[in-house]
Amino acid sequence: MAFSSSAFQQALYNAAPRLSKRFFSCQAHTRSSSLRHVLPVAPLSRSYRSNCSTRPAHVFRQHIQRQFRGFRSSAHQRQAVQQIEQVLEKESSTNADILSQSTKNKRSGWPDSSSNTVAYWLLASAASVFGIVVFGGLTRLTESGLSITEWRPVTGSLPPMSQSDWESEYEKYRKSPEFLVLNSKMTLEEFKSIYWMEWIHRIWGRVVGVTFLLPGIYFVARGRVSRNMTKKITGIAGLIGFQGFIGWWMVKSGLKDEFLVPGERAGRDVPRVSQYRLATHLGTAFIAYLSMLWCGLDILRTNRLLRQNVDKSASDLFALRHPGLRSFKIAVAALLGLTFTTAMSGALVAGLDAGLIYNEFPYMGLGLTPPRSELFDKFYLRERDTEKDLWWRNMLENPSLVQLDHRILATTTFTAVHALYFWTKFSPALKSMLPRAAMRGVHGVLGFVWLQVILGISTLIYMVPIPLASAHQAGALALLSYVTVLGSRIWVPKAAVEILRKRAGAVGTKYNFPAVERIKPNYGAAEGAPVLQASMASAVVAAAGSLAVAGNVDRAKVEQQRMKLGREQMDFLQWQARKTLHSSMRS
Repeated sequence: MAFSSSAFQQALYNAAPRLSKRFFSCQAHTRSSSLRHVLPVAPLSRSYRSNCSTRPAHVFRQHIQRQFRGFRSSAHQRQAVQQIEQVLEKESSTNADILSQSTKNKRSGWPDSSSNTVAYWLLASAASVFGIVVFGGLTRLTESGLSITEWRPVTGSLPPMSQSDWESEYEKYRKSPEFLVLNSKMTLEEFKSIYWMEWIHRIWGRVVGVTFLLPGIYFVARGRVSRNMTKKITGIAGLIGFQGFIGWWMVKSGLKDEFLVPGERAGRDVPRVSQYRLATHLGTAFIAYLSMLWCGLDILRTNRLLRQNVDKSASDLFALRHPGLRSFKIAVAALLGLTFTTAMSGALVAGLDAGLIYNEFPYMGLGLTPPRSELFDKFYLRERDTEKDLWWRNMLENPSLVQLDHRILATTTFTAVHALYFWTKFSPALKSMLPRAAMRGVHGVLGFVWLQVILGISTLIYMVPIPLASAHQAGALALLSYVTVLGSRIWVPKAAVEILRKRAGAVGTKYNFPAVERIKPNYGAAEGAPVLQASMASAVVAAAGSLAVAGNVDRAKVEQQRMKLGREQMDFLQWQARKTLHSSMRS
């Protein structure tokens, strides 16, 4: 619909004031009317647009030239015809490029959007990763992770099938530091129980890889995945494969002979895997899970927008592109990063068994924090001469400070979620701009953060019982999941925007496709409400909340961001004013 763009309409305004009446009224009556009388041009009707939406540009150009046949004596009218032809030529060439690109994609086998079946497969894979993460936590809590002392990706898929095989595996375990230091009295039957836990965890990882790789290849080969989504799926597949190497790299850190020499490594006299490698293994699993979840939700949301009426989809996307939502989107992204960091600090707590000390809340001993001499102990130094690593060694290897860090991060996350909730509850501007699904998402995040805090405190007070500790780890991933869901509800799906733009065939409009220009956005405020002031107030609230949580915000950057938001809002208001002026002129 090249002729429905703003550039073409402007050309009509400059061309012939009575041109619209030649299109939509009696031709004889139009010819008999005086040409000296100037009237504003009426907009093209939707019915005319729909009837001509499939006409080529040259057909519409010929129609315009026939309408201008009676005005050829006027130099102004000839100039107007040339202007309209230039606009049509420019937009038809651009639309031809879009059509050729779409045809090229179809010929190459890449669809514009991925199938819903692909989305359901991604969400099912994410559920499988969620399960293996929880089971991996159980493997660690039952101290089963070091029971298999070899890494055999292919032959290790089969468990011991005979008594001699079990005795062979048991003999290998008896040479490990964990058996010599901690489990020297473990029998063969007790060994079987921890062996099965680790074997199931490893075989589950292989199942996740196979069930992701093979269906992914099938969907791509059958042309059910878009080009952009194919790249994302390939990245996730590579991440899953890399996760297997990280798992063995983690296990290998607990099989070193240094545990047999007391005092060889400060704080590592008990055989356990490295807390750094444990956090890396868990973090990679979290990233793979969140990537699957995000991609699945993105496909479903894109396809839902494409099934809707163009006007409805344009209205939804236009509301999400409102500049006043930028501060809220940044806050959600920061909350996702904060929640992920808190979960990784929990991995350090688990790797150091730091949850077995200071089993009370909110106090740690006689105060809210242990003594400074305990928090920054020189026992954990590697460079005792310079003491350059005093701070970061204690933050990552001292169980007392690691637990304190996790408490601070958890409390900060808890506070940030409540700040986000009250912001959406008591800010009229934000409440009017946010979709209902996003409001429900904020309520869901609030509920999950309360559940996670209750599980965390209970796990600490009862000295890390296995059911509560496993539920606490699952709660961390559930909280991350719901923050991701909230983010997916306020982010604009770029794939849907591009597809709708191609279908509309509009390239000159300000908001990607012409249906948006026919909609007057309603953000819930009264007519003439100060949209700019409301958005600036939201930005101030976001800056104040960040200042209260972080305690140190660069004022120059905040002011620069506010000014940028103000300029964007001013552009938006000017655009609205122009549209209102044109509407009044037409009426």
